[in-house]
Amino acid sequence: MEPINPMLVHGQEWVINISRILEEALEEKDDDDQGEVAVSIFNVPKTLMSTKPEAYTPQVVALGPYHRRRPELFEMERYKLTSAKRVQKNFGQSKLRDLVRCFEEKDSYIRGYYHRFLEFDEETLAWTLAIDAAFLLEYLQTYSAKTMEGSSLMRISSKMAHLIDYTRRKTAHHTILRDIIMLENQIPLFLIRDVINGLHKQHQDDPDEDLANMLLGFCKDLSPFKFGDVKNFREDCFGKAHMLDLLYSYIVPRTMAQLDKINNNEQDQEKDCDHNNNDEIIIDKNSTSSTTIGSWYLILKKTLKRILGIICLINMAPIWLLGKIRNSKTMMLLLMLPYKIVVHLSCLKAKTSTTTSAVSDFITSAENVAEEIENIFLAAKHESPLVEEISIPTVSELSKTGVKFVPYTNVGLGKISFDKSSGQFRLPVVRLDDNSDVVLRNLVAYEASVAPEVVAFTRYTELMNGIIDTEEDVRILREAGVVVNRLKSDGEAAALWNGMTKSVKITRVPVLDKAIEEVNGYYWGSWRVRIKVAMKSYVFCSWPILVFLAANVLLLLSALEAGCSMYNCSKWFRSEN
Repeated sequence: MEPINPMLVHGQEWVINISRILEEALEEKDDDDQGEVAVSIFNVPKTLMSTKPEAYTPQVVALGPYHRRRPELFEMERYKLTSAKRVQKNFGQSKLRDLVRCFEEKDSYIRGYYHRFLEFDEETLAWTLAIDAAFLLEYLQTYSAKTMEGSSLMRISSKMAHLIDYTRRKTAHHTILRDIIMLENQIPLFLIRDVINGLHKQHQDDPDEDLANMLLGFCKDLSPFKFGDVKNFREDCFGKAHMLDLLYSYIVPRTMAQLDKINNNEQDQEKDCDHNNNDEIIIDKNSTSSTTIGSWYLILKKTLKRILGIICLINMAPIWLLGKIRNSKTMMLLLMLPYKIVVHLSCLKAKTSTTTSAVSDFITSAENVAEEIENIFLAAKHESPLVEEISIPTVSELSKTGVKFVPYTNVGLGKISFDKSSGQFRLPVVRLDDNSDVVLRNLVAYEASVAPEVVAFTRYTELMNGIIDTEEDVRILREAGVVVNRLKSDGEAAALWNGMTKSVKITRVPVLDKAIEEVNGYYWGSWRVRIKVAMKSYVFCSWPILVFLAANVLLLLSALEAGCSMYNCSKWFRSEN
């Protein structure tokens, strides 16, 4: 069935084509013999694409229909064609054209994977995907444990040696690896499975086992986390939509199970609390005692909080009032009024210039004090965390309060936790290399596109972005074993996390939010932080008032000195004596 583009066909011709498609649909078998498929290959959200477009756009090779027509990627077409020729030679009696016909029969099923409308006809799309699948299979052979000889798959040709490397050390190999994992550069995984099944018709090997081993090696090499082998990987991997979906499910599945378990436990605890509260209410009604020790403690605690809040408000109110006064014209008039009166009353022109400069200097100093007070308010605003950044202290700040970072492996993100008694913050071991930035960004983009109930991976990146600000933070995590940094410096690793600040929507993950809340409670409850906050609130916020009062005293003394210089105040003191 050929696709119809409403933008290219108009009027009666469009109606005729739509009627034909609907009539053909009645004659086809239900579910197209394949069943319905959920959309899984999306466009990257614009909010993410705007931050770093090169992390989501293929740089060397185009896979699938989205970027096929970009001229700068045409150079790789001849290498993909070389892979297709080698597949053709190893197919035996069947030909690659037979595989293309099979793809044409599944045209509507294949198109169901893509979110964007595909303007290619059935044959063009089938040939495009067949060639891309052949190229991907040849690339995946570098992750096979076999020698690629005899009953195994085809050996990599010398023409592809500079692109596809068994040692996986060449730059071109990693560039292609980053392109393969991009969200907009995916093809359905079952197409690669069909290609390898065609190659194994001449042999007795198990094609699914070979492909599963390749995909497992691919995930291990590209995954930023040190996770162990996944049980039943062979049975699960072929149910995934594409390679990015496979990598995402390789990282997140245990997290989801942990999240569901914790959610159920929290719901049970809430029910128990509600039940206990109801029981307490009944008991209170039947008992003669009015209050308990616990209730008195809560009342006292709330009262003290309100008193402290009122004190802070009273302490900060003068600073706010001074800012208003400083910007008022009335204040300037009052400052200049004594000077004008003195000038008009005195006829001493010689001393006028001296008096003018003295008063002008004082007014300038008063304005400088007011500007300093305003700058303090602006600095306080800038110290508050960004809207897009999670509210949590940095690694350096946490380490100063006694927090210890403990790495763990072989479990999912759901094991992130904080132990209040020992001050241990448990985080998964994350490996950072040249591919990590692209991998992390596209995993976040894919999670935002499929919109699961719990966006655990996005929340994890927000957590790391919140606790890492400088290279010192990365150094502490690296020495603790949480971060395995294979980049040039710790500064690059810090820039990697700080660059991923935008999120498509607000994320809430019970497991991670609980750990964040406990870390914040531990940090702000530390005596070091309490002293720091008290000094900042009561000392540093009060000194501008003292400076302003001193400036006013200076004004009075300057006015007194100016008056005495004009009226010779020393005579008055002598006469009194």
